[in-house]
Amino acid sequence: MTLSPDRPLRIGTRGSPLALAQAYETRDRLMAAHDLPETAFAIVPIRTTGDRVIDRPLKEIGGKGLFTREIEQQLLTGGIDIAVHSMKDMPSEQPAGLVLDTYLPREDPRDAFVTLTGSAFDDLPQGSVVGTSSLRRRAQVLNKRPDLTVVEFRGNVQTRLKKLEDGVAGATFLACAGLSRLGMGDEVPRQPVPVRSMLPAVAQGAIGIERRIGDEDIARLLAAIHHEETGLLLAAERAFLATLDGSCETPIAGLAEFEDGALRLTGEVLRPDGSEAIGETQVAPVEDGAELGRAMALRLLEQAGPGFFDWRT
Repeated sequence: MTLSPDRPLRIGTRGSPLALAQAYETRDRLMAAHDLPETAFAIVPIRTTGDRVIDRPLKEIGGKGLFTREIEQQLLTGGIDIAVHSMKDMPSEQPAGLVLDTYLPREDPRDAFVTLTGSAFDDLPQGSVVGTSSLRRRAQVLNKRPDLTVVEFRGNVQTRLKKLEDGVAGATFLACAGLSRLGMGDEVPRQPVPVRSMLPAVAQGAIGIERRIGDEDIARLLAAIHHEETGLLLAAERAFLATLDGSCETPIAGLAEFEDGALRLTGEVLRPDGSEAIGETQVAPVEDGAELGRAMALRLLEQAGPGFFDWRT
């Protein structure tokens, strides 16, 4: 396909600073791979349900796709040519007609513990307030420190830092990858949390690019920037998520890593109130990653039993 200022490749994205940074990274990689000028691309910000409703917990405003639905609709109807997503926001299945098969190199998947004082999580005084909008992080915090109070803490990185300054909470968690992509790694008082202490969200740190099925010109364009190693890791993690039927109401964590030529997957499920966590780690050949993810999810579901993810009132 021929791209020009009159017919640019329209890149759909959320409008937050981090989402835009990810769209610009995608554009820049395509420019370099195909020797194209910046004018051959157009960034199209799209406001999603998750962006519009910021005063209520995610579990109260809908299930899957809170940060993707409107973008995918624009992709299906031809309003944009590709969509750039944070993979941790992506439902495990795409709408009919769309495919997600291009990934950029994964950034640091760890969570970052953020306080204005720079104190460590283990050093928080009893009863301290931690803010997060992530059900996974909430459950993990309460599982490790049931003495803490967890409050709803939504918004982009800048908004969350402002809430810390305003005293809404004494600490929060952000993704190391997001801080890095925003160039804020040095200015935010943070401590990366080892994955063995706090397993990240499935696909955290990865950027995915969605396209229309059958659009071969776009497929060829994207193939040049696809990072195969990230794709192999996410195949295992997203198979794990899909088998668990993960949504914003199910605390699930998972991370795949390469280890001595094989693939090592660690998965975890938690009760929403943090009272119980079940996890395991297994190793398999790299090409069997997806099957490893499915098998692990089934074992954890069997251990958890019925009602494990139910909210207790």
